[in-house]
Amino acid sequence: MVTNLLKEVLKHQVYPAMGCTEPVSVALCAAHAAAQAKGKIIKAVFAADAGTFKNGLGVRIPNTAGERGNLLAAAAGLIIAKPSLGMEILKACTPAVLKKAKEMTAKKIVRIEAVDKKGFYIECNLQTDKNELIACVISGGHTAVTLLEKNGKPLIKSTAGTKTNAADFKAGLAKAALKDLIKEAQKADRADLAYIKKGALMNMAAARSGAALKKVGYYLQQLVVNDMLDNNIVNSSKILAARAADARMDGLPIPVMSSGESGNQGIVAVLVPWHVGKQMLVDEDTILRSIALSHLLNGYVKCFTGELAPICGCAIAAGVGASAALVYQQNGADIKGITLAVNNIISDIGGMLCDGAKSGCALKVASSVDSALRAAFMGMRHYGITEVEGFVGKTAEQTIQNLSKISNIGMRQVDSCIVDIMQDKTNA
Repeated sequence: MVTNLLKEVLKHQVYPAMGCTEPVSVALCAAHAAAQAKGKIIKAVFAADAGTFKNGLGVRIPNTAGERGNLLAAAAGLIIAKPSLGMEILKACTPAVLKKAKEMTAKKIVRIEAVDKKGFYIECNLQTDKNELIACVISGGHTAVTLLEKNGKPLIKSTAGTKTNAADFKAGLAKAALKDLIKEAQKADRADLAYIKKGALMNMAAARSGAALKKVGYYLQQLVVNDMLDNNIVNSSKILAARAADARMDGLPIPVMSSGESGNQGIVAVLVPWHVGKQMLVDEDTILRSIALSHLLNGYVKCFTGELAPICGCAIAAGVGASAALVYQQNGADIKGITLAVNNIISDIGGMLCDGAKSGCALKVASSVDSALRAAFMGMRHYGITEVEGFVGKTAEQTIQNLSKISNIGMRQVDSCIVDIMQDKTNA
């Protein structure tokens, strides 16, 4: 029985990550396997679910001079072979490591393919010149090692953050009501609040790094400079979040605090309530508790949509969390206002597709921030979309679950279709 959902969410789903979390998880899986090898790796075959596969195709990898893809991340993980580095494993990708990783991919020692698996799944199978056969599986979460074996002999029973442990807190989270999540956020202790603040400052630092790039955040800022957008809290929030996403998607070697095991979702779920709260002179404890609620709601949404979904998590998970956080900052435990804010953002951008991690994610981040602020402003004033319209439910929980049904059933073929398109482009 989970006694403190917030602590479990912070433990399993909120952690520093350097680079897009899917290729980083591929690198981590590789490192777990390679750490068990005594001989030279002569073959490494990886399999990944469609969501992980598509998220690693177009995104830049940290410390690789702008290189992209799961394949290179996998090779780097094999060479680094330090799983203790967790989701910051690519900070150990030195020029020497990069050179060896490129050699491995050029010799086709490393291969990766998409497989039809439900939920998050990465598998690595290694063969060495000493006749070692090593297998590792990460599933149910980006750090959850659920199988590690050598020559058919299991090397683990479980690890911290395994699928079993994750399933325990996720089951409790899925059963929670909005009022329960608010209570969880309100009882955050000093250690929780300090950790949440660490994440806010980390993501602000990422936004500062992204300001040097001439990408989405830069052009949004230029719209303000050229008087095409006003210099206000909505647009400054979009610019900050876009800059942080620019930095991540461009492969800058900087960590961000994730939410729901996603760095871009961490940017929306954390950065927006932090920046808006500071601009509105909300006291810091309230801001931090609002971010706790944001993390909880982001995790709640993903209990129903899955770790990776055909629809954009920045929109329908992190955006939901951010909009609820903003209502909480102004109105406290206002169930009606938060419910309407959740309904508003899902009604607005609930159908935003996820076509993998790449520079364009910063555009979706900006759209999610814009919608979250609109949704929250209306929710604070008790205006919003109700159950008489579309797929919106009577409660926030029902709306989230209805959207999940659309994603999991109605959009079942979307990921495979997108992967096919991406592979056709790659092959061409």
